[in-house]
Amino acid sequence: MNEKFKPYIPDDKVMPELTVTSVVTGLIMAVIFGAANAYLGLRVGLTVSASIPAAVIALTVIRVIMKRDSILESNIVQTIGSAGESLAAGAIFTMPVLFIWAGDGIAPKPSLVTIAVTALLGGLLGVFFMVPLRKALIVREHGVLPYPEGTACAEVLLAGEKGGSSAVSVFLGMGIGAVVKLVVDGLKVVQDSVVFKLEALKTEFSMQVYPALISVGYICGYRISAYMFAGGLLGWFVLIPLIVLFGTDVIMYPNEVSVAEVYAAGGADAIWSNYIKYIGAGAVAAAGIISLIKTLPLIVRTFKDSVKSISKSDKGSGLRTDRDMDMRFILAAVIVLVFAIWLVPVIPVTFFGALIIVILGFFFTAVSSRMVGLVGHSNNPVSGMTIASILIAAFCLKLSGDTGVHGMVGAIIIGSVICIAASMAGDTSQDLKTGYILGATPVKQQIGEILGTIVSSLAIGGVMILLDKAYGFGTDALAAPQATMMKMIAEGVMNGTLPWALIAIGVFASVIIEILGISALPVAIGLYLPFSLSSIVMLGGLIRMFADKKNGKENDGAGSGILFCSGLIAGEGIIGVLLAALTVLGVTDVIDLSRLVSAGNIPAVILIAILAFSVCSAAMKKS
Repeated sequence: MNEKFKPYIPDDKVMPELTVTSVVTGLIMAVIFGAANAYLGLRVGLTVSASIPAAVIALTVIRVIMKRDSILESNIVQTIGSAGESLAAGAIFTMPVLFIWAGDGIAPKPSLVTIAVTALLGGLLGVFFMVPLRKALIVREHGVLPYPEGTACAEVLLAGEKGGSSAVSVFLGMGIGAVVKLVVDGLKVVQDSVVFKLEALKTEFSMQVYPALISVGYICGYRISAYMFAGGLLGWFVLIPLIVLFGTDVIMYPNEVSVAEVYAAGGADAIWSNYIKYIGAGAVAAAGIISLIKTLPLIVRTFKDSVKSISKSDKGSGLRTDRDMDMRFILAAVIVLVFAIWLVPVIPVTFFGALIIVILGFFFTAVSSRMVGLVGHSNNPVSGMTIASILIAAFCLKLSGDTGVHGMVGAIIIGSVICIAASMAGDTSQDLKTGYILGATPVKQQIGEILGTIVSSLAIGGVMILLDKAYGFGTDALAAPQATMMKMIAEGVMNGTLPWALIAIGVFASVIIEILGISALPVAIGLYLPFSLSSIVMLGGLIRMFADKKNGKENDGAGSGILFCSGLIAGEGIIGVLLAALTVLGVTDVIDLSRLVSAGNIPAVILIAILAFSVCSAAMKKS
């Protein structure tokens, strides 16, 4: 253990930690934040860390409501609670592909058991692979690897020793987010977007009316929001006008009809869905691979250092704050998981596929665990790792003779397990960093991660099935951008039926953007998504820029603005999942009041202004 570092709670002091209260509260939050993040990621292609809002709510429940004074109990709550968000982030990048294929009649629809088992195996692999790395990355590298989210979360919990008033921002945001979502998508008395047709340019300006999207812009900040907005401008104000103006009589993919006919039938939206979406997919795939290549030297060095540190790792000092899960149990658990991946009927992979999972899984979880220490969980290139995994898996399966639908499903399942494992490993390392600073018992946090993984894997299956039945994946309501991109990759490798010319345009667009010294991934996401999403995200980014200048600070990492926006996301996500359930039950038609009102753009503009004002007010509040 790092002898120079003294945790907040000394080793010789024992406090309540893994209690019934902390476990139950954490599991409830894991389900809530997992569902909210799944909904957000499927809509906009981005997820947000739940660690800080989970820590704030933990303080409120444990310290303020229940009058308990154990900071380590609060730490367990946020440890378990953030597991749901990370598992959801990994699952939504890949598993919706199976639903899309089912809708196309290509493959059978995945069952709740298939989703839960895949998520569980990936999540547990991520946690178990991370445990041997704790001493190497968290202890030995303390002061070298900052682990930004883990450190920020520890600061929130330490600040909470003086009181939990900052939770008001989270709960207020949850309330407003829930009300707006209910008004727009439940009662439907306000239309969900503002649209202005621009006939001269053969396009349109649009902006959606959703709290989560303006919150994403605020949390990501001006730069990332501006990159996304630039991608949207490129797609809707450059490429769409060019395609319509110069390709009028040209017959293009996919329906053997001319561009003029496509535009006449559906306007700019039809051009986007038939052409721009594929260009955007190529851009996103290329940007993900480029981000992976750029970090390749760091990845290789990271993996070598991690493995070397494990081999040099001692057996522990015997101190409470240095106690990990038994390595013999970890090894046995990993072996059992590998055989489970191979033998469980609901996961259609061969032994060769299971071998690919364990090799790539260990490599990418080791990389992920260290990289989040450098760049943070939000900037971890998990999507790039997943793209690489699916490409490798698809080529290996095809070469081994596992082709067709079975091969495509196998590649997606392999990618799903690896993506979830890498995401969970990154989250686990951040949580263990928080615990190291506070003086938590590592083995109890690791047990908490396992509990959070088990419950979240059960919940994510139900959430995805609900969302698919209510909205459908790959639709305007739930674009599922990463998942549809993974679908294209798997199909492209196996049968080569994609419009490669359009995809190649996107690839070279990302290359050009990278040559200019700009990170291509957010620009590519903006190009891939509808402009109405990028524009509202940009509004949130502008508010963040204004707030940072006004408050005289560069980073609002744990401030009122971030907490309020986290609440907005959670509130909208919860109501989104609830409305999905009501849609399946046929109840939403009863509360639909759209037939009684004539909404138009004006009410939507007013609601956007109210949202902007509320975010701005929260950002100006001193945290």
